[in-house]
Order: sequence, then C-alpha cells, then structure tokens
Amino acid sequence: MRESPTLNPRVREVTERIRERSGDSRRAYLERMTAQAGGPARKQLSCTNLAHGFAASGSDKEALKAMRWPNLAIVTSYNDMLSAHQPFERFPGLIRHAARAAGAIAQVAGGVPAMCDGVTQGQPGMELSLFSREVIAMSTGIALSHGMFDAALCLGVCDKIVPGLLIGALAFGQLPTVFVPAGPMPSGLPNKEKARIRQQFAEGKVGREALLQSEADSYHSAGTCTFYGTANSNQMLMEVMGLHLPGSAFVPPNTPLRDALTAAATRRAAQITALGKEYLPLAQVLDERSIVNAVVGLLATGGSTNHTLHLVAIARAAGILIDWDDFGDLSEVVPLLARIYPNGSADVNQFHAAGGMGFLVRELLSAGLMHGDARTVSGEGLEPYTREPWLSPAGLAWRDSPANSGDTEVLRRVSDPFSADGGLKPLRGNLGRSVIKVSAVKPEHRVVEAPARVFDGQEAVLQAFQAGELARDVVVVVRFQGPRANGMPELHGLTPALASLQSKGHHVALVTDGRMSGASGVVPAAIHLTPESTCGGPIGKVRDGDLIRLDSVKGTLEALVSEKEWHARPNATADLDANGYGMGRELFRLFRAHAAPAEQGGGVC
Repeated sequence: MRESPTLNPRVREVTERIRERSGDSRRAYLERMTAQAGGPARKQLSCTNLAHGFAASGSDKEALKAMRWPNLAIVTSYNDMLSAHQPFERFPGLIRHAARAAGAIAQVAGGVPAMCDGVTQGQPGMELSLFSREVIAMSTGIALSHGMFDAALCLGVCDKIVPGLLIGALAFGQLPTVFVPAGPMPSGLPNKEKARIRQQFAEGKVGREALLQSEADSYHSAGTCTFYGTANSNQMLMEVMGLHLPGSAFVPPNTPLRDALTAAATRRAAQITALGKEYLPLAQVLDERSIVNAVVGLLATGGSTNHTLHLVAIARAAGILIDWDDFGDLSEVVPLLARIYPNGSADVNQFHAAGGMGFLVRELLSAGLMHGDARTVSGEGLEPYTREPWLSPAGLAWRDSPANSGDTEVLRRVSDPFSADGGLKPLRGNLGRSVIKVSAVKPEHRVVEAPARVFDGQEAVLQAFQAGELARDVVVVVRFQGPRANGMPELHGLTPALASLQSKGHHVALVTDGRMSGASGVVPAAIHLTPESTCGGPIGKVRDGDLIRLDSVKGTLEALVSEKEWHARPNATADLDANGYGMGRELFRLFRAHAAPAEQGGGVC
C-alpha cells in the first residue's frame, strides 16, 4: 500500500526527522535482526538441546521433531490477583487448540511479572513499578532465548507489562509477534461519582468505608479497569501500531468474540513465520511510521502521560530515537477526538460502543494524520483497522465501523473535535524540561503563577493539605521522585487533594520530577521534569515562596528568581536511604543507579 499523498505535512515532517535522527541506530538494529533470522529456529539446536525443549510436549513431540510446523511462543502475564490478567488463565489452552488446527504448535515459553499500580499506589511497592518494565523486558528475553520458537504471542494488558513485553520482543525482532489482549471489565460505578467520593474522602467528608465501597463498585470483576489510564492506552497503542488483530482492544473477556479473536491471533502468528510465504517479523512491522502513528493515537485520545516514557523506550529498543518535541509538534496538528475518564466522564466500554477504534482510525487516516501504509500484522497496512470484528453466521468476520459516532460526548469526527490539538506539550525553562497534559484542564487553569511550596515526597504534601497549609494559590513542587531517586513512583494520590484546592477557587499547579500516571487530570501538572533533582536538576534550587510560572499555552516553566540568585543557589540534597530497602526495593539498587533520564525513557534496557 502506498502512503496517502494527503498525509499531513507536520506528520510527514516529524516522521522524516525521526528517520534521519535514527539512521545509524536503526540500521544497526535491523542488521542484528537479519543476522538472527532463519527458520525453523529449533533447527539450530543440538539433539540434546531439542530433546530438552520438547520433553514434556506429549502429542506435539513428533511435530517438533519433524521441523515442518512452526512453534509459537506464548509469553504470558497471567496471574489471578489482578483483574486485567486473570482472563489469561484460559488463553494457553485456546491458543494450543487453534495452533494445532492451523498446523502449528504453541508452548508457554515463560511468564512475566505483572504488578498493578492500582494496588501499590502510595505504597513502598510503587517504587518498583517503573523498573518492573525492565524486568518484564528481560523476562520476555529469557522466555524467547531458548531458540525453540518461530513467532511469539504476547499476553499482556496493563501499565508496564505491554511496554516491557514489546521491548523484550524487539530484542528478538526476527520473530513475528502478535499481541493478544484480554479486554475490559463491565462498567461499574460512574466515573463522576467515583471522583466525587475520592475528593470527599480527601476533604475528610466521608470515611474509609464509603471510599472502599466506591472503589469496589468501580473495580469489580475480571478485565481491565475501565478508565482511560495507561492500561487502556496500551491497548489503543498496540492497535494503531498494528500489533493486534484489528478491533481487538476493547472486546470484553470471556466472551465468544474474545475467544474467536484469540484463536484468530494464533492462526495469524502461524501464517507469518519464516516457514511460510508471508514472513512478517516484528522488526519490519515496527518502524518510524508505527511510532508516529502511536503518538498520534495517544494525542487523539488524550492517553496516558506515562507513554512519554514508554514510547520513547519502545522506540529506542527498535533503534528509533524520539523525544518530547516530537510529541509536542504532533500535538499541534492532532485534534482530540475522544473524551474518556479522566478526560471526560465516559469509560472505555462507552468509547467502544460509540464506534471505538475502527471509527477513530478511519477518522485519523481520512485526515492524513496517520501513515496508512505502515506495516501491521494483518499484512494490509492500517486500512483493516478501520473495521470492527463480529461473529457472523459463518464465524469471525470484520465489518465497517459505524459511519457516525454513537455518542458525540465520547467520540467525535476530525471535523468536530473536542479540541483542535492533542493537549500534550513539552515545557521548557530554567527548571529544565517536562511534559504536561491539558486534555482535561480547563482553559482558565492552563496558566498558573503562584508561590512555591516545596516537598520531598507525596505524604508530606498530603499532610500539609490536611493541616490546611495549602489552602491558597500555590505551586506544589515535589522533588526527589525521579528514576534515580526512588524509581519514579506515580504521585496519583495527589490528584484528589489538588483538585479540591482548585475547586475552591485557588490557582494550583504541580511541578515534579516524578510521574502522575495515566490518570493525569484536571490540575495542571508539569511532570517528568528532567534533569531530576537527584542528578543536580534545577528543581533542587526551588525554595518555599519562590514565584513559579507554569504556562502551558506558551510551553514554559520558570522559577521567577533573578538569574544571579538562581545560579548562586546550591541544589538541595535529600536522604534517600529509607527508599533503598523494604518491599524489595534493595533488589533494584542497580536499576536506580543506572536509570536513564525521563526523556530517554527512564529505564535501563
């Protein structure tokens, strides 16, 4: 498929500069993957190696010996504590059955850890969260390192799991790879009501019992949480990057359609191995066009700010170099087409019902905002992703997505967007570089100038809030929260408190070298500030009372302190010993010591 001549000039320009910037690293990556190619992979193993590889394979043993059938690796994030991953318990059986019917074998190659930021939020375990992405990437590498496999099926959904699986799979980019999602849980308590009760709890108006009941009514069964945080942003990204089968992202778990899509993903993986005529390795599917399509999808849906870290890391794993300016430049031309909580009141089930991914991709393609010729596991570019799956009388099929949005409060056309831009910007100034998402921030709150109140952790902010010390115009500065300080935990617990202050008429903003997660909401937040304070970043120079100006319109973040005084000030230091131990944090000492800056992905792989 040829690229549409109507491709938006900005999209073309950003793609070309990424391609030019990445020339040497991308070329080296592709050369490595070509050197690793060839199939069947297990043919390279010695007899002893191979015997170990199929010793427990039962009736599949003869097919593995014969070298004719492809062997599919299942890399799974299944555990039954987390709702999003519990449905994967059934998937290996479904996949094995579908593989045999397609003339292939499937083996569970390995499992990867899957931690939940919703469980660890505000707890010491959250300091392992970002680096769990690196552990998942390495675990994926270990799973695929046996040389037994001709393709991979990656089973994952949530925050660090999908980026980690993809980074790990890219180290084996000679293998075709298909991502297999599980789908969202049914809608629970309306998001507006959940947010209201959270804010009331922060203000002391309701107790823990009411809060727990609200949360339990929101997160209540198997499947992904239904708000549009990092987990559901992951699913959108896998779709627009062409790593899902079309329309797979938001089909509910444990339904006939979901099972049919899982079987179809297995058949497709078997078709595109090096043993057949449609060889389509991951290294060729994911290129500069895929990455740009991912950024465009993120912007058009108001997706998770965590992907200003994860997409950078994913791209680098494929030899592609992107930065926050690429996000910002694309944001200027990509309209906001979806309002899903926390950028609206609807959940992903309502988005899916309104037209979902098929409607979204068709709109973006028709406006020249995506590369329609990008490779996908479908083998046909992005056009198939404008359609939706359904169970016809003859079985699984795809049909055109709705011509019109089923709910224009949730999903709109490019000609009638919620906003003319994607609402994600880099900020620059004497405090360094950061990003801000303003999709849910009202225009009157997008420029804040107020005195700073400086903290070294989330708990100290909440204590000051409870004591009434922040009931004024204030820029809350939270430092020593970057990857090298404490692993960059999310500061999502600050949202209800800061939103409460803003709702009372105060001008409020957050500035931090930490993360605010996929739930970044109504309060302007300059996040991922780099250099981080632990590395001597200028956020360490801020003192209580300094006037801070956050201007998301102009893209600036400044401490309004005289240049002479600013340069004379020493950087603050912090005792981080307490963050080095307990809840497994001592195991991640090397990760903290070697973490990359946030704009380079914040990881160590």
